[in-house]
Amino acid sequence: MRRIVLNMQNNLFGDSIAVTLQKEESDFDVYQAESPGEVTEMCSYVHPHAVLMEVTGYSPWLLAERMKLRDEIKVRDAACKVVLIVDENAEKKLAAQVRQAKKDGLVDQFIYGSVSSAYLTAVMDTL
Repeated sequence: MRRIVLNMQNNLFGDSIAVTLQKEESDFDVYQAESPGEVTEMCSYVHPHAVLMEVTGYSPWLLAERMKLRDEIKVRDAACKVVLIVDENAEKKLAAQVRQAKKDGLVDQFIYGSVSSAYLTAVMDTL
């Protein structure tokens, strides 16, 4: 089982992602951190394969704050994959910044919020 720590601003969206990733044919076990402050603590005892975090234009989900979490995660476990999810329709400039973070090698992957559940699962499976 590959463990994933998930932190989303919207709990309903987070629940949907967790259900999608834990379908019968997958080997994902999803742990939801209720707040950004819980992410690194949860990583310390879950030892996830990947961390999937939503980025928005509001604190504490700002890209800069997510990058701080990314740094803390990588110090503890350099092999842990960091994936950011962003709403490319509502947050066009932010989506461009997240894309650039991927190009710069700061994150392992990014996903747009509008992708299908099958695509989300496929991307996470390829990490």
